[in-house]
Amino acid sequence: MRFRGCLIVMLVAFALNLLAEAQTYSVLYKFGTSGGDPCNPASTGILAQGRDGSIYTTAFFCGSDDEGAAFRVTPSGELHVLYSFDITHGAVPKGGLTLGTDGNFYGTTDGGGAYLFGTIFKMTPTGSLTVLHDFGSGLDLDGGFPYASPVEGNDGNFYGTTLGSTYGTIYKITPSGDLTSLHHFTFTDGSNPSGPLVLGDDGNFYGTTSNGGSSGAGVVYKITPAGTLTVLHSFSTTDGEAPVGPLVQGNDGNFYGVTSAGGSSDAGVVFKITPTGALTTLHEMNGSTDGSSPSAGLIQATDGKFYGVAAGGGTRTCDCGTIFTVTSEGVFNVLYNFDRTSGSSPYVPLRQHTNGIFYGDTWIGGLDKAKCSQGGDHCGVFYSWNEGLKPFVSLLPFSGRVGATVELLGNGFTTASGVFFNGTSAAFNVFSDTYLTAIVPKGTTSGFVTVTFAQGELKSNRKFLVIK
Repeated sequence: MRFRGCLIVMLVAFALNLLAEAQTYSVLYKFGTSGGDPCNPASTGILAQGRDGSIYTTAFFCGSDDEGAAFRVTPSGELHVLYSFDITHGAVPKGGLTLGTDGNFYGTTDGGGAYLFGTIFKMTPTGSLTVLHDFGSGLDLDGGFPYASPVEGNDGNFYGTTLGSTYGTIYKITPSGDLTSLHHFTFTDGSNPSGPLVLGDDGNFYGTTSNGGSSGAGVVYKITPAGTLTVLHSFSTTDGEAPVGPLVQGNDGNFYGVTSAGGSSDAGVVFKITPTGALTTLHEMNGSTDGSSPSAGLIQATDGKFYGVAAGGGTRTCDCGTIFTVTSEGVFNVLYNFDRTSGSSPYVPLRQHTNGIFYGDTWIGGLDKAKCSQGGDHCGVFYSWNEGLKPFVSLLPFSGRVGATVELLGNGFTTASGVFFNGTSAAFNVFSDTYLTAIVPKGTTSGFVTVTFAQGELKSNRKFLVIK
């Protein structure tokens, strides 16, 4: 019995050591290291994985003209500035970037452009930028001051939000730049839609506003591609206030998100909401040890858990924020406490790369502020969080009809021997080690997509939905 007890203790210790080794925080790049660097990335700052495996995004300070910059970072931490904004082509790019099915990236600037109301732009992976729309040409009727990057719909058009036109707008824009205003908020149905939209499995878009609604504390809404908007939930402060980050649809079909304030400690909440509007509070931030102001939004990782960051709180005396995880049942756990040296105040959602590792950036921390042309207290950092999760395949898009082309991002594709949609073999074409395309095969049904290799297989992080 004594031997069995010792063996159990040894096995537990071994397992804990493996977990400790897997959970690793690394600063990959300190913004401001080189002249012309971007600095101080903040909300909403979406990170996009490109076809080449690099992470693409924006920061709205610094760059060569101090108007912000678009850049990419390799998984090993090499940063390359792709474009420095110059007011004429936009300024203050707050939204990050979205990868389109054409291989280009789409984003917005909060200011600059022909009328200084901001722009929507398209950028190639090498940094060639085209302004698709200058806000303000319609006397603010087309919106203006967009925080968030647009997202691609099932029809190939892009959909996004702006803060302009009193309470904000939702728009549709074609890849060639033809913009249509779909909805003007009225405060009753929401105000200040700073977060990006998310495309639901039903083909509709879901989002939040940081203000407005029946109590003025913000709303969760649904909007069809044609522009019919439905308020799903109005926050009342006790169940949350000021949701500024994006929603994410979980594998269970529900949506998950955070509010930057409200709850019992007025430090924000984590919530779940059904597509019909039934909201459940999963966790109330306590404002101290588990963090405060989780404004960035959540992502669902390949282990089924949701991962997020809080801009403040934590166990450090600097009140620098946390990385946390929460389950769909509300089991909450802090993974990492930021400190000023290795980054502080994360306002940007995490991104799980297809190598299984999480990447993110912080608003401040890192290099001394004297090395930043703007940004006040330090420049921020680009970091990784290794939770020990396995590589996987990412799909673009996540739905389509039989015969449609689907893009796959991953690793090791040059040795791929097969692609299967829920077990049905598909024709595929390998373009690089990190990018291939496949044709949705006849007879397949909705389910996970797998890529086989001599050493095994990679599975998609989401199910592919076959549209009839």
